[in-house]
Amino acid sequence: MRPTRYEVAVRERASLGEGPTWDPSTGRIIWVDILSSRIHTYAPSNGRRTVMTAEQHVGAAKPRAGGGLVVNLRDGVGLYGPDGEPFRWLVHDPLPGRRGNDAAVAPDGSLWAGTMRYDERPGGGSLTRVAPDGTVTRQLADVAVSNGTGWSPDGRLMYYIDSPTGRIDVLDHDGGLALNRREFARVESGAGFPDGLAVDADGCVWVALWDGAAIRRYTPDGALDRVVELPVRRPTACAFGGPELRDLYVTTARTGLARPHPLSGSLLVLPAAGQGQPGRPFAG
Repeated sequence: MRPTRYEVAVRERASLGEGPTWDPSTGRIIWVDILSSRIHTYAPSNGRRTVMTAEQHVGAAKPRAGGGLVVNLRDGVGLYGPDGEPFRWLVHDPLPGRRGNDAAVAPDGSLWAGTMRYDERPGGGSLTRVAPDGTVTRQLADVAVSNGTGWSPDGRLMYYIDSPTGRIDVLDHDGGLALNRREFARVESGAGFPDGLAVDADGCVWVALWDGAAIRRYTPDGALDRVVELPVRRPTACAFGGPELRDLYVTTARTGLARPHPLSGSLLVLPAAGQGQPGRPFAG
């Protein structure tokens, strides 16, 4: 149960790979290349891949309960229907200089969508809850780079990362609200910045370290108990996938690197890393 190796799931040159999500209905990992406006899928059972171009820069893409995708785009949250149905906006809220970033589906089927400014200005981003009918409730304001979001197995805690703070925070999750934000763990100076996260079936929090070339696991009490070093400098996010939810998939980036590693931008996998939680499709 202690991963010591990685494998290459998809060799790719994504500029800013992000947001891996396992879709059990199709047996695929969904992930995005934000700055190329591309949505990728990969089926580990047969190696089949697809790539589609989104309307705008795409921070996240998650499966919908009725098929298709919900996407966190530059100017809001949109929907792709199943079987090639046309794109439509669920929430259209353009703001110059701002874009969607990471997002996650909560236990109740709502989408928690993060935003940030392209210049990463402090206070320029936020975290909002988007209900299936498109109702928006702002949960966190004054955010710089809204990133990893996930829930404990019982749904009572929500973990959250605003990357420049260097912290993984935890909040009490009560229905449609996240309250009482406090520090869960902190990444020490020089070890990189926390980016995307995944919460496993034991309640441990796995975190990708941007500029840290590693994935870390923290126990439910916030103690660091595992570090997996990677060859790429900028891992961005992680998610459990595969038929038994035991393999940890890791997206990576090459943007901003003068000499990126040949695997930067690829989708990596840590086989048998742990035990993930079943995912939830967006209910809208």
